[in-house]
Amino acid sequence: MSMWQRISLIFRSKANKALDRAEDPRETLDYSYQRQLDLLAQVRRGVADVATSRKRVELQINQLQVQSDKLQGQAEQAITVQREDLAREALTRKSGLTSQITDLKTQQAQLQGEEEKLTLAQQRLSAKVEAFRTRKETIKATYTAAEAQSKINEAMSGIGEEMGDVGMAIQRAEDKTAQMQARASAIDELIASGALDDATSLNKGDDISRELEAMSSQSEVEAELARLKGGSAPQAIEGGQDGGEILAAEEPAQTQTSESKDTQ
Repeated sequence: MSMWQRISLIFRSKANKALDRAEDPRETLDYSYQRQLDLLAQVRRGVADVATSRKRVELQINQLQVQSDKLQGQAEQAITVQREDLAREALTRKSGLTSQITDLKTQQAQLQGEEEKLTLAQQRLSAKVEAFRTRKETIKATYTAAEAQSKINEAMSGIGEEMGDVGMAIQRAEDKTAQMQARASAIDELIASGALDDATSLNKGDDISRELEAMSSQSEVEAELARLKGGSAPQAIEGGQDGGEILAAEEPAQTQTSESKDTQ
């Protein structure tokens, strides 16, 4: 196959596909039905034309028959007045009219037969056209229903695909949510264990500051414990600032007592 033959084949196949997509069977059926109606109208016009011609021949026959009857009367009247020559002339003309009438009657019979044939053909064609119309409407209704069903199926298929995408998106969202929840739980555990500082905590110092604060707190605890052991803690607590002065006054006395014991 040559290159041009292949190109021609490709173009024909493309054109055929384009025609298939563009063709609507309902439009084709309507067009065929309209063509049949046009043909039926032509047949009816033909029947009407033949009937008109037959009627015209009948009128001519009637007119000639009237003339023939008139000539017959004239011939009889001429014989009455003994004018044989006039009677012969009238009869001669009548003979010519009779010949014409015979020919017209033959033509009338032919037209009558043609009219009957065309009328029968018209009736048959009309019945076929009506049957085609019924089938056409049935096919159109079936095609419309099939087309609607196809569109519904396509829509359902599209919805199914879209729901599949939505399902995947939901799954990804759930996975991300679970991941974030796991991360938050892990951070809470690290904060609770002290391995990770709590950003919301009021103590925002470094580890050295925390250790110094802990030592200071421990020193205060030891000092308070010593005062409690010395028995001066309740007076210091009750006296407020005065208690502090009493403690300060008692310390030298205790010192002196200790020194006296050492001297002895």
